[in-house]
Amino acid sequence: MNILTAHIGRRLSLPATRRKRTLLAIRVAALAALAAFALGTPGFLSNVSLVSLMTTMSFIGCVAIGMTFITLSGNIMSFALGATLGATTIVFTLSLPLGLAGALAVAFVFSAALTGLQGWIVGYFKANPIIVSMAVLALIYGFVTFFTAGRGIYPEGSEADILKGNIGPIPKPLAAFLLTVAIGQFILSFTRFGRNLYMVGSNLRAAEAAGIECWHTITGAYIAAGLCTACSAVLMAARYASGDMEHGIGYDYQAISAVLVGGTAIGGGEGSALRTFSGAFIIALVEGLLLLNGFSTQMQYLTIGVIVLGVIMLHTLAEQNTA
Repeated sequence: MNILTAHIGRRLSLPATRRKRTLLAIRVAALAALAAFALGTPGFLSNVSLVSLMTTMSFIGCVAIGMTFITLSGNIMSFALGATLGATTIVFTLSLPLGLAGALAVAFVFSAALTGLQGWIVGYFKANPIIVSMAVLALIYGFVTFFTAGRGIYPEGSEADILKGNIGPIPKPLAAFLLTVAIGQFILSFTRFGRNLYMVGSNLRAAEAAGIECWHTITGAYIAAGLCTACSAVLMAARYASGDMEHGIGYDYQAISAVLVGGTAIGGGEGSALRTFSGAFIIALVEGLLLLNGFSTQMQYLTIGVIVLGVIMLHTLAEQNTA
């Protein structure tokens, strides 16, 4: 108990150096300003606005939890998760004649296999993860456009309607996101795979010297990303009653933004699902506030880009001070 208390005390204590205290003050001031802006925005606390915020956070968040595994492995990000989401909505919709359980199984296996293949190429062949994800992005859009002629797919029945609505007062997308966060954090904190993932992301050579099969861990990280992306995809397909590549547009950008804003190190080896949860909330909150205040989609992207850049700069300054 004394050890636990001492550990908690160290985590809650103020940073030792002046620079770190200044950086902490900047973060707190930014959050306070965001909270004041939210409370001062007309309509923000309405039921419709809050439900929309939770739903947006959930769709972004599930993909972002998956992206967290990739980033923690030391492979920065995947440009193909948005395309994977869109393709999975199509696969799920086409599979609904098998029944809801069959469609869910097909969608999750498809998404996990698609991202797992990327992970195997990156891990086993030590290929550049950015180039691999860009290649897969092009392949996904090429194949899907060829087979669908660029059109959306619509279900004939109502099997997916059960995925809509609430569980008590909680929207089902939010419940799925919270479950994804809990499972993700459990894996990272309490499993051998999670420990290996942190080690691989921190120092690949040291992990190899310790006897870890690094390509197994990297492939597993990408498979986890695919499963999380599939969770968002099936919920989105049910919500919009369609499968369409347009559903995934921008989600890879929003996901990596949530990961970085949450505090996961872009170089890997440091971060958590809980951090990404906070990042997804902030990104969804900023998007919602900009929308309520009449800003365009382009302005939303610009604002989030500025926020991500600021977060990276703060993190870099903190690392320089530690070094």
